[in-house]
Amino acid sequence: MKYDVEYVRAQFPALKKMVNGFPAVFFDGPGGTQVPQRVIDAVVDYLINHNSNTHGEFMTTIETDKIIDNARETFADYFGCSSDEVAFCHNSTTICFKLALGIARDLKPGDEIIITDIDHDANRSPWELLSEKGIVIQSVRFDPDTCSLDIRDYEKKLSDRTKVVAFNYASNAVGTISNARQIIQKARKRGAITVVDAVHYALHGVIDVKAIDADFLFCSAYKFFGTHLGVLYGKREKMEQIRTLKVRAQKSDPPLKFETGTLNHEGIAGAAEAIEFIADIGARHRENFLNAPAHSSERRKNIVCGILTMESYEKPLADYFKEELAKIDGLKIYAPPKDHPCTSTISFRLKDTPPVEVARRLADKGIFVWDGNFYAVELVKTLGLNETGGLVRIGLAPYNTIEEINRALRELKNLADER
Repeated sequence: MKYDVEYVRAQFPALKKMVNGFPAVFFDGPGGTQVPQRVIDAVVDYLINHNSNTHGEFMTTIETDKIIDNARETFADYFGCSSDEVAFCHNSTTICFKLALGIARDLKPGDEIIITDIDHDANRSPWELLSEKGIVIQSVRFDPDTCSLDIRDYEKKLSDRTKVVAFNYASNAVGTISNARQIIQKARKRGAITVVDAVHYALHGVIDVKAIDADFLFCSAYKFFGTHLGVLYGKREKMEQIRTLKVRAQKSDPPLKFETGTLNHEGIAGAAEAIEFIADIGARHRENFLNAPAHSSERRKNIVCGILTMESYEKPLADYFKEELAKIDGLKIYAPPKDHPCTSTISFRLKDTPPVEVARRLADKGIFVWDGNFYAVELVKTLGLNETGGLVRIGLAPYNTIEEINRALRELKNLADER
């Protein structure tokens, strides 16, 4: 497959960073990717040339309105929806709280909400808090042997009392990709609202909200080269139904009813430019994927091709990384079976070495990885690792290389030999 990794790397100023004489290796993508220069330029341009509040009669306020409108259209192409189904927010956690509190206004004691043990706490805690209102919270089990959701347990917990099903598209801790359409279809038969956390999935797979039939789906732009911003898709009719918490002056029409207060305008400009970056990768590699949906806009086609191209580059790297890690004595990888869909995120334990010690050792060599539970509290608890430091997590991004992987492997082998 054609892929110009040097073209991609050249756009990220952060990749020039040095640590203790070593070039920095950014394997920290699951916590947030690095940012291309064009995103930085978009933020700076907004603050210099367009900075204003919205809905006024002078130049910069009119320009700000246009930038926000254009960003909605850009994210509509990213999600595969209409621009009036896109809302901007502070972050994904705040989005989930807004949804939970809005939906709760029309729930009654005894109604049930399903969450999952594989999820990030951002898509658990907001729903769990509703138990104070008498709402019953059911949590679907996580299978530690397959690192995936127990679908049979999900089916058992579904009932006519189920009002909401909230789950993640992909696990931020172990990379497992769930069958979102299957989960949503089962919820739909019970008349439940579906809320999809696509924060980790967003960089690693094409999002088509109409194909999976999600009611709500949210993600964070900083996970795919953008700014620290949460973005929400909501099915138009579902957005209209929810009685969001807002000030009186805030408009009641979707998507504005989900956008409380003044938005992060420079962040919105940068997030939209991150999508344009993905589209540019797709435009340069369109021959890799010639079967983009015929009904799509040109930008949508390029976005789809961009995501597929990046993931097709990352997957063999991740497979190689896992194969070599598995050869290290005492190293255990936590991941779904090889034939199960998974992102290019790799989590492991090295003998009895605390994950924080592994992360520090790699950091000294300029290799950035995460350690801990990554807010996937129930998942790490189920694995029996919460009390001993959780996991070491490595995430590949489209700017990583085989040379960087081999650097990490050498350091991990050296550390294992010392134990």
